[in-house]
Amino acid sequence: MNPGQLLSGYTLPVFACAAAIAALHWLHKKQVMTSVDVNLIYPAEIVEIPIEQVSGIHQGALAITRSDPGDNLDLTRNTPIWALVEQCDREGQAIAIRGGEGIGKLSTTGEAAIYSYAQQLLQENLTQLLQPGEKITVTIILPEGKQLAERTSNAAFGVVEGLSLLGTTGIAQPLSAPGQLEAFREELQTKRHFDCLVFCIGENGLDLATRLGIDTHRLVKTANWLGPLLVEAAVQQVAAILLFGYHGKLMKLAGGIFHTHHHLADGRREILTAYAANVGLPTPVLQTLFTSSTAEAALKYLREVDIQEGSNWVNLVYGAIAHSIDQRAQEYIFKQCTRQLQVGSVLFDRDRQIIVKSEIGSTLLTHLC
Repeated sequence: MNPGQLLSGYTLPVFACAAAIAALHWLHKKQVMTSVDVNLIYPAEIVEIPIEQVSGIHQGALAITRSDPGDNLDLTRNTPIWALVEQCDREGQAIAIRGGEGIGKLSTTGEAAIYSYAQQLLQENLTQLLQPGEKITVTIILPEGKQLAERTSNAAFGVVEGLSLLGTTGIAQPLSAPGQLEAFREELQTKRHFDCLVFCIGENGLDLATRLGIDTHRLVKTANWLGPLLVEAAVQQVAAILLFGYHGKLMKLAGGIFHTHHHLADGRREILTAYAANVGLPTPVLQTLFTSSTAEAALKYLREVDIQEGSNWVNLVYGAIAHSIDQRAQEYIFKQCTRQLQVGSVLFDRDRQIIVKSEIGSTLLTHLC
């Protein structure tokens, strides 16, 4: 490995699946496994995952792994992941997947925050190991999940009481380590043949874009490096970029902030309040917006005002923000490299519901879907 080369690791769903495989093997053969093979599906490769402990428990088996995200500044590093597998007699599906202690719940439905990739990973890896007619219940447990969740923005995306099993791939790229920007640039360069690319800051954007039917090959995960990657896209002569992101992150571009990590620059409430003032919101509403604890709380308040007064402030304010994001992004690109690049934006809320599409964003999204 070169001195500056970063090591990738694996996402939480991979370790949860590995633990479940080891527990199911113990149920079948009463043998402890020190490692198991997991088919990542995305990408199509099989990897070996260490197993820390396996034991029988009641009528089932419990196996433990530990998260290894590679050279990524990930707060889940070395956290234990448990999988309890129990044989059962029930009608319906062969494998039932449940969230135990430390797995977050969706605030809207109360369901476990175990998303589509994790579900698919568990189903496909475990199904081929089942005995004829066998049915099992798999409970994933993160003993440190609640504690770790307090240090994340999960609540902003409607996940409470723990961490989510989120991701669209089994590989955890080193997105927070030094050198990540160069890795992002290299990925973007492999996609320069597309007329339009979709920039997603994080996994929530990637997941929603995929569910909307956007070709996954067009998706580029940017983390907080929006400014440099917009410039790189222009240098690579990509014709258009759709910025697809959570409103609390993406609105920073409307304030001229092109590296969106909160440790470097925030200004969300100032930006939101300024645009709200510019479209004519009354002073009491502006004061409440400015003192809101989060961007999501401010959005919720604006929606309540619209319901109570029959107004249209959300569309007016966020429409202005989206238009400004497009404009300022294009100005930023031209200033850095004197190239023209069409930029559109789509902003969504914590429930992954689209709040607003800019005019350009709407056109690009229609083309992509």
